[in-house]
Amino acid sequence: MNHLWLGLLLLASPAFGAVDARDYDAFWLWSGVTPQPVLKQAKTLYILQGQINATRRTPTVRLIAQGMSVPRITQGEVWIVYRVHTLHWPERVYAQLLGQVQRWRDAGNPVVGIQIDFDARTQYLHEYAEFLRDLRQRLPADLRLSITGLMDWGSNADPAAIAQLKGVVDEVVVQTYQGRHSIPDYAAYLPRVSRMGVPFKVGLIQGGEWQAPAYLRESEWFGGYVVFLRNP
Repeated sequence: MNHLWLGLLLLASPAFGAVDARDYDAFWLWSGVTPQPVLKQAKTLYILQGQINATRRTPTVRLIAQGMSVPRITQGEVWIVYRVHTLHWPERVYAQLLGQVQRWRDAGNPVVGIQIDFDARTQYLHEYAEFLRDLRQRLPADLRLSITGLMDWGSNADPAAIAQLKGVVDEVVVQTYQGRHSIPDYAAYLPRVSRMGVPFKVGLIQGGEWQAPAYLRESEWFGGYVVFLRNP
């Protein structure tokens, strides 16, 4: 483990809110968020490494590197995360992404997969599923594919679109928050999420309000929680 990673683990941890990061072992580590000592208990890390977008000024789709430089993590599982604003990727973006993942692996990091963080509106889920199917075919066979998801997919999405995700993504991490706060009516959506028939985790915001419903642990598809760490 290099000095950078050791330094990150020793930084002071804020304590606030209903979601106490110390009660969990899977975390998102985002650009601009100061890492906390709770990371030393992490079994799974989702680490932002880039943003894929096109602006009006520069309509060319680009992968913009973000997040920490390649560390040396020797335990647990690492997912490399990409924040995505467009699904129309040129070939060079795929090559950059795969090259970045390989550099993390070459450094000895236990990278098990990538996560696509894309706000796919429910009515366009078919298009997103097609993109993910193509991406899955480009990934090495031993690299898993995770995506973030919206809670209303379980309520409002076309069942055929949900079915397209099966066998393509290894997990959906459903976000129960917007910005720095939990979505007030999350309890109304989660029962339907558990009926999608796709492996899923629940994404929580550090410090947000959360009451764990008992039925989650009874779902065969539920895989645990991921906490988005934030600055106090």
